[in-house]
Amino acid sequence: MIRSMTGFGAAEGPVGSTRVSVELRSVNHRFFNPSLKLPTALSQWEGEVREALRQRVARGHVTVFARIERAEEASAVVDEERFARYAAELKRLQAAHGLGGDVDVGAVLRMPDVLRLGREDDVLAGGTAAELLAVVAAATQALLTMREQEGARLAAVIAERLALVEAAVGRIAARAPERMEAQRNRLRENVERLAGGVAVDPQRLAMEVAILADKLDVGEELDRFASHITAFRAALGAQDAEPVGKRLGFLLQEMLREANTTGSKANDAPILQDVVAIKEELERIREQVENLE
Repeated sequence: MIRSMTGFGAAEGPVGSTRVSVELRSVNHRFFNPSLKLPTALSQWEGEVREALRQRVARGHVTVFARIERAEEASAVVDEERFARYAAELKRLQAAHGLGGDVDVGAVLRMPDVLRLGREDDVLAGGTAAELLAVVAAATQALLTMREQEGARLAAVIAERLALVEAAVGRIAARAPERMEAQRNRLRENVERLAGGVAVDPQRLAMEVAILADKLDVGEELDRFASHITAFRAALGAQDAEPVGKRLGFLLQEMLREANTTGSKANDAPILQDVVAIKEELERIREQVENLE
């Protein structure tokens, strides 16, 4: 199934004695490129989280945010060792600078990391990697669902553009025999005009016409182009779980190659106009394909 590489997913669930929320955000990247931002208490399971993502996400830069949800009724904890150090330092400063008054307890409690709502490892008491991975799996499923929805929209846009390319290729195929006949007639007329009434070897003229026809023939290019379009449409409509972004990118390169060759052999204004239109549409398709997994 076509998936975009852009998406968002979130979930929360129990880990130990508290709840953990996980958010996943993904954007375009040539390969799978995870970036994990976990609280210290969860960082011990970073490897398991990374592997779980790798198994379900093939391409894209995926950022993982996780945070521990603290209950409102969680009891406050005073770091007495830190409190004592701050209080002693304040008293030293008072004595050193001859300041009066007493050290205010409230001021010390407002110092960094003196008062907090429990320790992370206390909050996560009894938590396991499996519990965290269950939350990550739910967030990943939400991410994949959004990527599939966005991928369906991109596939529809790409299919419309591909139809325009196919129509232009059809016009070139219809025009090619007319163009070939016109070139043959033009060659005969030029030869007769230059000969000035002198008899021309018909076999030699036929050989030159055949050489010209071979140089201008775009039949093989158009056949390959049609084959690439068929393969591209099949990949675009595939319903399996394999990512197709790289395959679509390769087929686009091949179609552009055939368009360039056709343009170089065209020597015909209507065909060149269609070649230019094809290349413009292929570029628009490429911009969309770069968003696909």
